[in-house]
Amino acid sequence: MHLFYTPDIQPQHTAFILNEEESKHAVRVLRLSAGQQVQLIDGRGGRYTAVMADAHPKRAVLEIVAVRASEGNHPYHLHIAIAPTKNMDRMEWFLEKATEVGVDEITPIICDHSERTTVKAERLHKVAVAAMKQSQRAYLPQVNPAIDFAAFVERELPGKRFIAHCADGDKKYFSQLLKPGESATVLIGPEGDFSTAEIDAAIRRGFIPTTFGPMRLRTETAALVACVEAHLLHIDFVGN
Repeated sequence: MHLFYTPDIQPQHTAFILNEEESKHAVRVLRLSAGQQVQLIDGRGGRYTAVMADAHPKRAVLEIVAVRASEGNHPYHLHIAIAPTKNMDRMEWFLEKATEVGVDEITPIICDHSERTTVKAERLHKVAVAAMKQSQRAYLPQVNPAIDFAAFVERELPGKRFIAHCADGDKKYFSQLLKPGESATVLIGPEGDFSTAEIDAAIRRGFIPTTFGPMRLRTETAALVACVEAHLLHIDFVGN
């Protein structure tokens, strides 16, 4: 069944009109006609079954026939604060895979060693939407505007806070530090790692040094490992 992202839909709606872009895709590209069923997701956990009532290429009308207002999500909030990679394809790859696995919030952070200091938030949003639809999820991660590292670590953040860095020092594995159901913010540095000053500033603000293993991982790989480990911890928790 074809899936459409409709962030403006509400559980009380009995009908919904697709915007012009989605209407054109539904009618001209997918060749959907009146009477065919589709699914709608709002990015907040809501999933709707609808029937095409009017296959208009500019304003397709859908009749809502079933509503699941809140699909179950994981019982924690995972926030990845990641330095944008020099090659944005790698950043987009991370965002795509993290959306599929499960992440709640992503913030690009500009660090001392960052090779990229600008990020197109609209492009990242589109990547996340496409990944959500492809993986049949109903939750869209929040992608925040880029922010300087120093400003980010001064924020009040829910749950535990971690900084994954490659410098020497006492560090425990992320999977050993995070407990089932706990929310977490994880700092992931650029290709050249965090500076010593950034590591010290984060630790002063309560960020716990952590590692994902003895091998040095690329920025996007380390960020995805954090998502996967949190996800697996949740699976183990539910299984018990």
